[in-house]
Amino acid sequence: MADTPVIGIIGLGNMGMPMATNLVQAGYEVYGFDVNAKAELEFAAVGGKTGLTVAEVVQKTDVILTSLPSPDIVESVFTGLDGILEHARAGQTVVDTSTVTPQLNERLARASQAKGIGYLAAPVSGGVVGAKNRTLTIMVGGPKELYDSVYPVFMALGQNIFHVGERVDSGTAVKLINNLLIGFYTSAVSEGVALAKQMGLDLDLLFDILNVSYGQSRIYERNYKSFIAPNDFAPHFSLNLLLKDLRIAQEMAQQSGLSLPITAELLAIYEQSQEAGFGEQDMAALYAYICQSQSAVQS
Repeated sequence: MADTPVIGIIGLGNMGMPMATNLVQAGYEVYGFDVNAKAELEFAAVGGKTGLTVAEVVQKTDVILTSLPSPDIVESVFTGLDGILEHARAGQTVVDTSTVTPQLNERLARASQAKGIGYLAAPVSGGVVGAKNRTLTIMVGGPKELYDSVYPVFMALGQNIFHVGERVDSGTAVKLINNLLIGFYTSAVSEGVALAKQMGLDLDLLFDILNVSYGQSRIYERNYKSFIAPNDFAPHFSLNLLLKDLRIAQEMAQQSGLSLPITAELLAIYEQSQEAGFGEQDMAALYAYICQSQSAVQS
């Protein structure tokens, strides 16, 4: 790999855009692709190179990052017609920062290895704020030697970089457990704040008190300060995406032989909120769903 690799990034969404921007600001030559032409224009405005197909991005770069919303889309971009693996060359490195299934990590690693291409699964945590501020946590699974070669790129994206293990799905397992906990925290915050509202408590004062008590959590701070208090649920991380990750986490548990009975009930709550039309809103909108459900019961 070149001392300063040319980087391609596939997916310029809520996470991919700030990551790609930070790579440009760190001095890398970066080619970006997104199906949304507006996103490409935005990236071009900050110095990114756009207007190419996936195949052309792959052909011009040394390290290719993907930041995509679902396992199906990731698999299609990697293995589909005119996808990454069709046009990649031996010696390139591909890094998937998406949250997908461990089985997909393994399939893509095998397919990449067959072509002499390095593959790392490196899901991230920290949300849009972390992506913008370069404070992401990055959980990497795959060969340590390959991880070391990409480490400078990771350092341009985040603060907390972990090589979880040689198993390509090891970082994904950690990320899924992380998001399983986020699902529980978001539910707890939603029900707790809804209960406080029902009891006529000052919600800002409640936050101040619990923020210096054992009820404090980063998710409480995130969901309350950025979404519930201003009553604005424009998505940073949508409820649909959280539900996707919770389903994958449950599937991972089942395939390992572990039953997660409380998770099954948690999934039902998120599925109900999705069916009620909250899926495209931020995950913090679970609070709005609970309040709406309570109002419907009382009426």
